[in-house]
Amino acid sequence: MIKLDRVWEDTSVLHIHREEPRSYYIPYGDAASARSGKRSRSPLFQTLNGAWKFRYHESVQDVTDPFYEDAYDASSWDELVVPSCWQTEGYDQLHYTNVNYPIPVDPPYVPDANPAGLYVREFTVREDWTGKQVYTMFEGVNSCFYLWINGQFAGYSQGSRIPAEFNVSGLIRPGTNRIAVMVLKWCDGTYLEDQDLWRFSGIFRDVYLLARDEAHVRDIFIKQDISPDHSSAKLLCELETTGPLDALALLQDAEGTTVAKGAVRADGRSVITLDIENPVLWNAEQPYLYELFVQDGREVLRFPVGFRRIDIVDSVFRINGQAVKLKGVNRHDSHPDLGQTVPLNHMIRDLKLMKRHNVNTVRTSHYPNDPRFLELCDRMGFYVVDEADLECHGLAVSGDFHQLTRDPDWEKAFVDRAIRLVERDKNHPCVIIWSMGNESGYGRNHIAMAEWTRKRDDSRLVHYEGASRRYHGDADTEALDIESEMYPTLEYVESYGQNPDHAKPLFLCEYSHAMGNGPGDLKEYWDLFYAYPNLMGGCVWEWNDHGIRTKTPDGRKYFGYGGDFGDHPNDGNFCIDGLVSPDRVPHAGLLELKQVIAPVRMEAEDLSRGTLIITNLYDFSDLSHLTFDWTLERCGEIVEQGSLGTIQAGPQESVTVIIPFQKAFPDGRCFLTLTASLCESTDWADRGEEIAFAQFEMAAEDSAVQPEQGWLTALRARPVHVAEDGAQLIVTGMDFRHVFDRNLGTFVRISKQGVDMLAAPLSFSIWRAPTDNDRNVQRQWKDAGYHRAGTKLYQVRVSEPQDDAIEMTVDFSLGGYMKHPVLHGQAVWRVDGSGEIALATSVKLREGLPFLPRFGLKAVMPAGTEEVEYFGLGPHASYVDKRQSVRVGKYLLRVDDMFEPYIMPQENGSRYGTEWATVTSERGMGLAFHGNAPFSFNASHYSPEDLEEAAHLHQLVKRKETIVHLDYKMSGVGSNSCGPELLEKYRLDEREFEFSIRLRPVFKEDE
Repeated sequence: MIKLDRVWEDTSVLHIHREEPRSYYIPYGDAASARSGKRSRSPLFQTLNGAWKFRYHESVQDVTDPFYEDAYDASSWDELVVPSCWQTEGYDQLHYTNVNYPIPVDPPYVPDANPAGLYVREFTVREDWTGKQVYTMFEGVNSCFYLWINGQFAGYSQGSRIPAEFNVSGLIRPGTNRIAVMVLKWCDGTYLEDQDLWRFSGIFRDVYLLARDEAHVRDIFIKQDISPDHSSAKLLCELETTGPLDALALLQDAEGTTVAKGAVRADGRSVITLDIENPVLWNAEQPYLYELFVQDGREVLRFPVGFRRIDIVDSVFRINGQAVKLKGVNRHDSHPDLGQTVPLNHMIRDLKLMKRHNVNTVRTSHYPNDPRFLELCDRMGFYVVDEADLECHGLAVSGDFHQLTRDPDWEKAFVDRAIRLVERDKNHPCVIIWSMGNESGYGRNHIAMAEWTRKRDDSRLVHYEGASRRYHGDADTEALDIESEMYPTLEYVESYGQNPDHAKPLFLCEYSHAMGNGPGDLKEYWDLFYAYPNLMGGCVWEWNDHGIRTKTPDGRKYFGYGGDFGDHPNDGNFCIDGLVSPDRVPHAGLLELKQVIAPVRMEAEDLSRGTLIITNLYDFSDLSHLTFDWTLERCGEIVEQGSLGTIQAGPQESVTVIIPFQKAFPDGRCFLTLTASLCESTDWADRGEEIAFAQFEMAAEDSAVQPEQGWLTALRARPVHVAEDGAQLIVTGMDFRHVFDRNLGTFVRISKQGVDMLAAPLSFSIWRAPTDNDRNVQRQWKDAGYHRAGTKLYQVRVSEPQDDAIEMTVDFSLGGYMKHPVLHGQAVWRVDGSGEIALATSVKLREGLPFLPRFGLKAVMPAGTEEVEYFGLGPHASYVDKRQSVRVGKYLLRVDDMFEPYIMPQENGSRYGTEWATVTSERGMGLAFHGNAPFSFNASHYSPEDLEEAAHLHQLVKRKETIVHLDYKMSGVGSNSCGPELLEKYRLDEREFEFSIRLRPVFKEDE
């Protein structure tokens, strides 16, 4: 191995020759280029992104050549584009682990076989940089690195997701220069970076050079003092310079007008104070930004300024004196192809998508995101919980969760991560909360972090969930401003809200785990958040699935997760837990969140008069940017529609409106739907983007879903004929022939005009492919034998055939081997002259069993039955606890459209609250299903067993047949993959129940 100081295992050495941390900025040569915000337009900026020579070694001990020397020939090395993660470029191994460390737990030591990546490139500095101070900035390197310039050692740093800057002026020469970097996969800092993510390595964020004069503004801290009535403000610009200079500060409003200026002869530390009258305040709804330009005659620095005041009064979190609810998500820097290297357009895409789904807060879990992300949040309007690059979760598994936070030898490393977080991001108005990391125990070192942070910046709140009273009772939390929890029960949240003795507001930094088909408990949490002023809101875990795009040997693309790359230890698909897919396609859970946190609430006051109450839930905005449109539908058909235009309602105000519909209907199901949409396009959505909706059922004299046509009533009276063929009963009418098998207790054939509508016998079903949120309860389900429950017949009784009907009564049970039956039931099948089959089932569940996943009838229909029409909740999937984002209507779609492509296949696509459905071929031949009460309906080309057996979508083999589920009830989906158990009210836990459904073969074109 080359001669190196082994500082990567020395907690007393965090950096060598690294500059003290400072605020993020780029120096520009003039105000015009500074105003553009384009780094490439600055003559003082030079990117080092691009192609580097690269060599990967399995162990740093194998690095024997002096690759960093000026004369070393690296021309035969591979080329690697920087920034990048070397694992996504084909080196090393992709590895996902959540809690467990990927190395032996022996802090501060790491394996001797420590992989190393060697980077070399040449660059030429501009001639006009001669005589300037030259700095090289690394915005993100995982996990630590050594730096050489022209063969000379320039420095060392660790802390993967926080910048490291070096003054290399004495090492730079005219003409061609050579930079060499050695990155190690692990260092003692690895023990502080055990976040739930893929373990990437390399130079994964931007690298660049900056040229500065000998005397320049090194740092600035922009502080605000806003008067209580917001009529005036002082802007205190605390400057730190490297020498004497004349500094000028100009504050311009959004129109470019200078509203304040000041100057100072600065040398070292000084302050410029600017007075502003009637400042326009910043908030996430109205992100009004001023721009501060700091000039010294040779360079210009530009900073966004958003005036806002953050405080807590009577345990209520406020911004600018207004109570605010944080409607947030947790977001990792994550890209399906590039890993943690996230292009700017990808960040913009994320934030636009969040805006369109009513998200106003981002927690940068669990480290500072790319610095440009905060610039976007300033401009687009987001509150940011800015988190330190700190997590020690694996210590909870290895023995002592609090080991490092209580060890004074690690205090320097802990506090360093707070310092570098705060110093980098201190001038961003979007940052409202500093977070001291995640899941790292709690002790003296966290307290030291929080105390330093509060001393440095008293304008924001300090947060750390690891100090939760649930874990530590009366632990010292004086340095923390917020009580924070992860995945608490609703009972806990409500009890906190009801307790007037709590001095701190409660923030759920993680809740409603959005893994797979879920989350299913959003409404209940938000009912509580709105009910109690001391509940701040929270951040759903998490924004996106972290799948890595890869291919099978035969070229089929799929998103990989833990274990797919031979990585061990791994946590499987636990990284597939987002509201959107890796390529940012929204899951139904995001649509649910959008509606639950919508900034407009619409409630019925007197539907007979068309009177509704509209409540503006914005904290700062009126409703003038929204237009309200309405439709009136009868049995799924629009009969009247109109627009209310804009509505005048201030923040948190309610107004009464009247929908001017003209018609009343004596029968049928009538629904009034009101939508609120953008009047004009914004930088994140087009005009007409729906922000919120509400739907109301109108009272009618007869609310039957569809009044039965007279011709069908006449058909029912036609004669029914019964013949026996061994164990089979053959039931025929004018145009149908059904076959009931007495050995199976069910119909094995349903046909009309000789066309068979079944590909397999009808059967009862209680099993569903476990969702990610079923991962805990499915153990109980399988222990009870639900997954292999078959039918046992006790008795089949056939009634005496009447002219127009026949009944078969079946006593049965469902159960699996080694277990007593799960349930006993009686099914009464009745066939009338129209060919309709009516099923009435009564069921009694055995005592002592867990709740059922589902109960219903399964119909396997033949190939070609691809057309679906139904009346119920849509257009996307819904469940008993996940149905706020759907509305009643008549929907036409194909079977494939009902399928939700979760990366790990699982139960999906069910439609809660269905009242009738048809599944037919393109010719309109198939089955119609009608419920005496709403039921859950699904049509799919995959059985529950198919879904359960597949670990990835590409492993599913699409059946030609269509599998239809008609469920009495389906248990909810919840968020128990990492959250509380499914709420009792959403469980199919009835000991006895009855279920009725009707099936009829149809030729739709004839009806």
